Amino acid sequence: MEYLRQLALRADAAWRLGPRPVLLATWDRSLPARALACRALADAPVPGGPWWPDTAPPPPPLPAAHCAELLACATALGPADWHGPFPPTAPAFGMDLFGPGDIRPVWERNRWAELPLLAQAARLAPAAGHGARAAALLADWAARNSPFRGPNWASGQEAALRALHAALALGLLGAPPPAGLRALLGLHGRRIAATPAYAMAQDNNHAISEPAGLLACGLLLGESDWIALGERRLAAARRRLVGADGGFAQLSPGYHRLLLDVLAVTAWLRRRHGLPPWPEDPAPVLWLHRLTDPATGATPRIGHQDGSAFADLALAGPADARPSLERAARLLAGRSADLPDDSGCAWLGLAAGPALPAAPARWQAGGIAAWQEGPARALLRIGPLRFRPAHADLLHCDLWDGPLNLLRDGGTGAYNPWHRALAATAAHNTVEFDGADQMPALSRFLHARWPRCGPLPDGGWLQDHRGNRQERHIAVAGRRWRIQDRLSGPWREAALRWRLAPGEWRLTADGLAGPLARFRLSADAPLALSLEAGEESPAYGEVRPAPVVVARLRAPASRIETLITLPDR
Repeated sequence: MEYLRQLALRADAAWRLGPRPVLLATWDRSLPARALACRALADAPVPGGPWWPDTAPPPPPLPAAHCAELLACATALGPADWHGPFPPTAPAFGMDLFGPGDIRPVWERNRWAELPLLAQAARLAPAAGHGARAAALLADWAARNSPFRGPNWASGQEAALRALHAALALGLLGAPPPAGLRALLGLHGRRIAATPAYAMAQDNNHAISEPAGLLACGLLLGESDWIALGERRLAAARRRLVGADGGFAQLSPGYHRLLLDVLAVTAWLRRRHGLPPWPEDPAPVLWLHRLTDPATGATPRIGHQDGSAFADLALAGPADARPSLERAARLLAGRSADLPDDSGCAWLGLAAGPALPAAPARWQAGGIAAWQEGPARALLRIGPLRFRPAHADLLHCDLWDGPLNLLRDGGTGAYNPWHRALAATAAHNTVEFDGADQMPALSRFLHARWPRCGPLPDGGWLQDHRGNRQERHIAVAGRRWRIQDRLSGPWREAALRWRLAPGEWRLTADGLAGPLARFRLSADAPLALSLEAGEESPAYGEVRPAPVVVARLRAPASRIETLITLPDR
């Protein structure tokens, strides 16, 4: 029976994904497609040097503090473990990427993020040997990662991100690739081109990054076929996956940032190689700009968050999205975001433009509804669902008071071991019916039986496959936020959770109080309130305790209301 249930769930998920990704994935896994890929990725000789250009032009004018930090980071680079627990000589195509451990940090370590850093350092201190260190890094990587063997050749996207980092570094130096790096980039282009169906089937960042990487390889190597194919597939992916309102198929601020980073770096490379500029497209920049805290660069943890900081020329790290936004605003929208003196843009020679427009007090775009009142803002995860949802998080509400993320998402944890509980409905600020998720999880990245859902004028609604319905209505007046949930359907028990910022919280007769806020909860049925110890993931691979207030009630209740009073400022 369990086998038949799983089969039915997978059939349901396939139906919801639609024929295009299902057929592409089916072809990618077919014997003919695998045979073609294996032929394209047959063993090849390890390239030899030279690896790094001798050119190091003078740097642009930069703040002294940034230069000192950059040189310190470049000097601190040490030997790398390129493979982690994964076998370095196993054929990459078809290798087990989950059994030995977590592939995610291994791939992050192999993205060649050091190359732009060492190119910057070489321009700041030409006699300090940074170019030689970059050459040694590439020689070591090539020697320890034989073509198409080991974990670092297993993903076309990882090959693409390495190629983009190499192209960015060469662009910063104003030099073509030397023979060794040229040969290595040729192997990367082959890897990307070998499995296009997989990238397109994902309907996510793979479909953006892989053609961008192929385009970068084509530009650096003068391969006109790769240039044309990369341009065509990247344009098609943008049309399909990036909505007119700026939303991305992956509703995740972290992956949205990676989208903007890849597109911005690609736009800069195209400009350097004389290709006509893309039309300005401010919508995806505006979407992330509205979700980003202007004081810290922090973004909500909605959806999968893997801690990437791609092409981090300003050394902001994964927690601060502002330099990514500034670069994307100038290259993709002809505008400026929140950092008019951004050092990353100075390295690229990007002039500031007119400021991005401020977010309106109320807006809906890309699966998010938002309210702004003074320094406080609320974000509501709404539908409809066109692409696969990452978490069972519909009608999750984030509430920020300035830079304080008062009501927050539980985050991601890690992909392996999979922190399934953090993707569940109970890890989000929404209502859980009868202890069950809004939709059953089939894997780390796939759910079945997606709820019907959509926006309301003052919130959003969902109805799950069991017939349970939740409507969430949000209103704000000054420092008081009122969130009302209306419930119906065959449910018997419901639980409303508010995941809180760490603080000195205490239960009261009708809610919760602490220095950060006062909560009053009421319903048309008796409420059982408890303050519980939950978990949250502030960064990829990290999990820590987090306070959660839970309100439980039984049918036939139909309404529960939360009144949140923020302290006066």
